[in-house]
Amino acid sequence: MHARDNALARRLVHFHQGAARVLDMTVRELLIDTHPHIPPLFALEGLTPTDAERRIAGAPHSIAEIVRHIAFWQAWFLRRCNGQAEPAAETAALGWPAVAPQSWPDISTDFRDGLERLVGFSEDRALDVPVAPALELPLLARYTLYDAIVHVAHHNAHHLGEIVVLRQISGLWPPASGSWTW
Repeated sequence: MHARDNALARRLVHFHQGAARVLDMTVRELLIDTHPHIPPLFALEGLTPTDAERRIAGAPHSIAEIVRHIAFWQAWFLRRCNGQAEPAAETAALGWPAVAPQSWPDISTDFRDGLERLVGFSEDRALDVPVAPALELPLLARYTLYDAIVHVAHHNAHHLGEIVVLRQISGLWPPASGSWTW
């Protein structure tokens, strides 16, 4: 075995040990009580309907639209994990449901409740089983239930970062409970 092969083997063992540590994270830690970034509900804390529904110049979506989008996909993945054979939205636009004026309280509640439903779904069940029926998207077709939940967590984190930036631009950051500010 060449030295280069030994180095690769060490990196692979390190990678797999890291993957095992990720699998030790609970679904609650992935979705709600996050450590790598601000917890999702903290990112939304204190937003009024006016703040959340405001479209900032140059931004493609308001905070309310982003949260509605996140909640849409959380709910879709949960239905798929529960065995419903519902196809994904055919276009990106369909994954961005319209936001009615003054609907922010309902949108934020739906998002929070969706997080809790995903956590509840994960309790007392094996998560290393395939989503069935399999997801139609080729990149997702081999997902386990845990993979689907991790996908939701990553998707949420991506969009929650956008929300933090929109709040910073609007002078609405940090929230009253505090945050990391670097």
